[in-house]
Amino acid sequence: MRLPPAIVTSTEEILRDILRFTGPADGTLSRFFREHPKLGSRERGAIAEGIYGVLRNKSVYTSFSESGNGPTMRRMTLLGLAGAVGADSLGGLSEEETAWLEHTMQIDRTLLPPLMRSNLPQWLFDKLVAREGEEGALALAAALNEPAPLDLRVNVIKASREEVMTALAEAPILAEVTPFSPVGLRVLKKPALQNLPLFRDGLIEVQDEGSQLLAQIVGAKRGEMVVDFCAGAGGKTLALGAAMRNTGRLYAFDISEKRLAKLKPRLARSGLSNVHPVLIAHENDAKIKRLAGKIDRVLVDAPCSGLGTLRRNPDVKWRQTLVGVAELNVKQISILAGAARMVKTGGRLVYATCSLLDEENEAIVTAFLAAHADFVLVPMKSVLAEQRVELEMQDYLKLTPSQHQTDGFFAAVFERIKTV
Repeated sequence: MRLPPAIVTSTEEILRDILRFTGPADGTLSRFFREHPKLGSRERGAIAEGIYGVLRNKSVYTSFSESGNGPTMRRMTLLGLAGAVGADSLGGLSEEETAWLEHTMQIDRTLLPPLMRSNLPQWLFDKLVAREGEEGALALAAALNEPAPLDLRVNVIKASREEVMTALAEAPILAEVTPFSPVGLRVLKKPALQNLPLFRDGLIEVQDEGSQLLAQIVGAKRGEMVVDFCAGAGGKTLALGAAMRNTGRLYAFDISEKRLAKLKPRLARSGLSNVHPVLIAHENDAKIKRLAGKIDRVLVDAPCSGLGTLRRNPDVKWRQTLVGVAELNVKQISILAGAARMVKTGGRLVYATCSLLDEENEAIVTAFLAAHADFVLVPMKSVLAEQRVELEMQDYLKLTPSQHQTDGFFAAVFERIKTV
């Protein structure tokens, strides 16, 4: 069954707005869907996937849309929708548009220039090529330009992974165990989970396997005092609380009341009672100073460029800039230093980002260690062995979609030592 012609028009309208890059694409889409409640799930899905298809393939589609007749934006829209649902599903196309689509979609992309093929901005492509070589950069770009799978974290205080797999199969929803996270499942399609009793009752949470591993390497234990320093909506907070088996005390700090508000319904579903959300003004808030030297483990999932999440947020690569990254570096150093004060002697501090850039990752670690003689780096190889995670790493956790089928993540673990 073909989509009505109005879907093409609506998608073009939203795309025009999103390509101004004044804000996140998902927010613009959500607002449009709220304003058009009569759209069915099929239409919503086609519009969203069409938009994300353009954002993932913007360099190529921009070049392709410069051929043919008519408005360029309409041709970009057609390419996005055709890639998402197939050209045969689009209603209201002229014969000329249909012929142009068929021809354009058959172009061999391997013949295109590397930068265009990567669908990355020049500055980011250059950085990846400098580190990975052109072939490695193109492989990473290709993986970043694929839609992400749907990963779930099993809430182990309510159910085992096997029990959840069985319940999903009865739904019926096919899932497989994640290769690295011991509490993860990868759903083979993308069903609506919100109405499942498993979700409503807090037995599962949507969480990328890489994010699950970040919580795992914190190593939070029963009865400890733990801080999730940049908790946001609390995905890792909930994973930490479950790892602690709902004992001890887990603080969820964030500077955004709106983000912490999103944690509350998830917390209620989870069954956790050891989590304490705390709104802070900044990384030097008095609430943090009161915990100086008292905390066993601190996770700093720092504000970052988000370039490791391009599978889910492809607009980020077009909105982020070198200047923006430099501004984030200042925040990252300051936040890590603020969080470090809470760690007690023998305690651990985990610095993490969802970035692929060395200046947000290794460079921050180097700067931190140079300024904090009372902390040492714990090799990630040792941390993963402690946690029985079968993953080959050296000093740092470095996950990529091309190698590990996760979002791009970086993490380093520090331990506070006694100083003379």
